[in-house]
Amino acid sequence: MSEEAFAIDRSQAASPSPMVRAVLRELVNLLDGLAKDPTREGIIDLGSPPINVLDRRSLRSWLGRGEVEVVCDAAGGSSVHETAFPGVWWVVHYGPDRFAMVEQIVVARVPALLPAHPEDIVAGCRRLVERFGSEALSGSGESAR
Repeated sequence: MSEEAFAIDRSQAASPSPMVRAVLRELVNLLDGLAKDPTREGIIDLGSPPINVLDRRSLRSWLGRGEVEVVCDAAGGSSVHETAFPGVWWVVHYGPDRFAMVEQIVVARVPALLPAHPEDIVAGCRRLVERFGSEALSGSGESAR
């Protein structure tokens, strides 16, 4: 993987504030825990304590952007992007007016928001069978004649 795949703007990141330093220190601890145990996850809620706009911008600069970005349209919408540090994700949940209601940094292999819920998988299977009929389940290919 090339270095340019991970965009980090160091111009804003030269001297982090004490708040940004504290968040980065916590991220190191959480990421170290995830490296030792892949089931160990953590979340830093950027609204508690609130991080001001300048610190948030600086933190974004320090963390950069990785290769993965996901936009979800359910319940107001959410966006998830991997930072330049695998296992560290920037997650924003929006309200109906597209105003950011919750902003978090999630340390996990995959944020819990992304995997399909088992009940949704069952419902999806039902819809697929309803749409394509029971031939979709036969697997024999004979229905394609």
